[in-house]
Amino acid sequence: MSTQPRGPYAKGLARREEILVSALDVVARAGFHGASIKEIADEVGLSQAGLLHYFTSKDELFVEVLRRRDERDNRTFENADDPVEALLEVVEHNASVPGLVELFSRMAVAAADPEHPAHAYFLERGASLRDSLARALDSDSAPGTGTAAATVAPDPAPDAATTARLLQAAADGLQLQFLQDPTVDMVAPLRALVDALRRRP
Repeated sequence: MSTQPRGPYAKGLARREEILVSALDVVARAGFHGASIKEIADEVGLSQAGLLHYFTSKDELFVEVLRRRDERDNRTFENADDPVEALLEVVEHNASVPGLVELFSRMAVAAADPEHPAHAYFLERGASLRDSLARALDSDSAPGTGTAAATVAPDPAPDAATTARLLQAAADGLQLQFLQDPTVDMVAPLRALVDALRRRP
């Protein structure tokens, strides 16, 4: 017996998916301010009211756009031997989609409000990212394990959880600098920090 959604529910899911794909494209192209509900609705042939039938607000839609972007990033982490290197790869990719960097940074600031629709998303995302990085760093520090190219620097290096938070903070901060000045290289400074925290033989 099939467990796939059928009927109006399945059509609703498909329509929601179509909106998300289009919204992701519009945001990447037009940025946070340029991606109006009207423009996104026009992309999928809906009225603004029709689009808001699937997403209760622009903020809710944008949170789901960020989740969709994360799906791509998560594949990078899942296929990586080293999540720290995967973070650098994701940051490098982000330079090619400044509209999504802008969306992420602006929503991150707004999400400081516990009532904002993005608040829970950013808490969950941050915890998941830091856990992945910390596990990789812990693996590095175990004798005879870790990546062939890197080992954690000896004491007094910070513990893996603190190092993971430093890497997250650096990546987020570099995105803000990139938005202020698009000539900023987000990868090189983050690579320098990784190398400072990891002693390479």
